Amino acid sequence: MRNKKVKIFLLFIFLLLLAFVLLNMFTSYLSIQHSVQRSMANQNVISAKSISNSLDKEAYKHFLKTRVKNQEYKDIQNYLEQARENIGALHVYTLEVDNPIKSRVMIASLSEGFKDEDIAIGMPCTVPEKQVRRAYEGKTFITNILNDPVYGEYMTVGVPIKDDNGTVIGALGIDVSAESIHAISDKVIKSSTFNLIYSGAFVIILVFAFIFIQKWYRKEMKREVVDTEDTYRTEFQSLIASVRSLRHDFSNHVQVVHGLLKLEESAKALEYLTSLSKEVHSIESMELDVTHPGLSVLLETKRLSAQNYNIDIRLDISPDSFDTIKTTDLIKLLSNVIDNAIEATTELPEQDRRMNIACKTVEGKYMFAVTNTGPMIPLVDQENIFISGYSTKKKEKGKERGQGLFIVKDLVRRYNGEIFVDSNDNETSVTVLIPVE
Repeated sequence: MRNKKVKIFLLFIFLLLLAFVLLNMFTSYLSIQHSVQRSMANQNVISAKSISNSLDKEAYKHFLKTRVKNQEYKDIQNYLEQARENIGALHVYTLEVDNPIKSRVMIASLSEGFKDEDIAIGMPCTVPEKQVRRAYEGKTFITNILNDPVYGEYMTVGVPIKDDNGTVIGALGIDVSAESIHAISDKVIKSSTFNLIYSGAFVIILVFAFIFIQKWYRKEMKREVVDTEDTYRTEFQSLIASVRSLRHDFSNHVQVVHGLLKLEESAKALEYLTSLSKEVHSIESMELDVTHPGLSVLLETKRLSAQNYNIDIRLDISPDSFDTIKTTDLIKLLSNVIDNAIEATTELPEQDRRMNIACKTVEGKYMFAVTNTGPMIPLVDQENIFISGYSTKKKEKGKERGQGLFIVKDLVRRYNGEIFVDSNDNETSVTVLIPVE
């Protein structure tokens, strides 16, 4: 059921992604078309202004008075014909705009397929009312692509025609074939195909990268949780073992005292209880000034464990927060080193079991040093003890060896730190240095 939901979710994401890519490509296509259309319109506006400025204004004003196809009409029409051929327009013509609603064609140069007789002087023009109003106000105008049943699809641009005194005497219009606009749009789109595909691919890669990062993050979080659980479970088991050991010792002490009292050896029982009281007092008097709560719990647990093995343990802990290091990493690092030290120390007679633990900040580095009495580690072993699976201890059934110091080495490397091992006939020390920054 869960897999089915995941598949449905992934299918939904894929369809949503596909829709987004197609929408992106479609909007890009429309944007290109619009840009081409506006670019051609602006280009033809410039051409229209140039044609309007070069028009024989006096001849045109005289024509407007007569409104017949005389020599002035033909001269102006020839001029418009030359201009149309030069700029490659569909039609070029002059307009009379004496009201804000309708305009009329006065002199026109039509493209091939149309005859001069098809255009009568003063015939209505198909320029929309909105653009006619701008022409009436003496402003430049641009239409969208118009669909005329007679003249086909085209876009019209227009500029005012002004005489030498600056008076508006009409407008000059240029019709641009929609086919030309679409042809240029297609060329631009073809040249932009790679960019469109790249944009779509980029979006797809981005989404898949997001999904990958999300999965990676969830995996890392799961690993961190598992590591944290393993670390605290190990320490909790160690604490339980210490409590069980204490309970066992307590039971033995009670039995001894009970036996002495039963034998009516009151003085010896009192002497035994006095020694126990001193031992308990010595344990309670070891107060730690540790700011880091996780480190405080770890050291208390390890101290209790060491005392169960009758190890004389000394702690030198500075009140630093050690907050540059993650709590789980700090616990894994120290617990593995301390456990190895305790195990090595227990190989000696009880009177020779000693251990020192130091956690300080020295010259911009965190220093964690664990020193213990015990057998010397040969130089060959010192070089190999950080390799996964390598151990100097005897293998025990069901117990994995050679992972503790490998974990420590990996943690130190991740924090750009250093680790040193020094061993002689009397004691062994492991020192870890990690930059504070």
